Amino acid sequence: MEYDQVIRTTFAAREFTDDPVTDEALYEVLDTARFAPSGGNRQGAHITIVRDADVKRQIAELSRPGARRYLAQRAAGEMPWNTVDPTTLTEKEIAAARGVGAFVAPLAGAPVLLVVSIDLAVVASTDKDLDRVGVVSGGSIYPLAWNILTAARSRGLGGTFTTMATAEEPAVRELLKIPSGHAVAAVIPLGRPVRQLTRLRRNAVEEFVTRDVYDGAPFTLAPER
Repeated sequence: MEYDQVIRTTFAAREFTDDPVTDEALYEVLDTARFAPSGGNRQGAHITIVRDADVKRQIAELSRPGARRYLAQRAAGEMPWNTVDPTTLTEKEIAAARGVGAFVAPLAGAPVLLVVSIDLAVVASTDKDLDRVGVVSGGSIYPLAWNILTAARSRGLGGTFTTMATAEEPAVRELLKIPSGHAVAAVIPLGRPVRQLTRLRRNAVEEFVTRDVYDGAPFTLAPER
């Protein structure tokens, strides 16, 4: 599959066939993905491969509280888990969210889970003192996670980033024996998708790229004369 096609068709796969993901196929994916950049090339990432059905089920259970809040906020018209606008929902309303089981089911049912973590001691969090949630640290781990999805896509496999388990990070660390000081960045269910999407909906370049300043003119190519 050509590079542009991979990038344009790597979708969030949540439903998988019963086909196994062999160690050989998984090694190929990770052997390609490992060339992702990281801050200072310090490569503080770690991938924990989870195949055990009971452990996958436990990770799915740990994802329920985060998913419950996500679904409740979405149903209320809020932007789930955002750090700018606090939720207006009560704990009772969050607890009543519908669809939680289906939301976390891919974690229990996928052939394999990849738990992506990062050693925070080697990450340059240059925005840590700003009055907002830090995002720079993600630059040392999410390129690797994205490479996993694109490498998988090029081989007919698929998956998606899930982050609901990170809301229960201490329990995830204990379950998988991840050292303290390491952050859980994502859990990626991986398998052969039931459906292979080939058309994705994304904003056009002109809708999110501007010239010179944030509210400058949309970046577009001049029409040919």
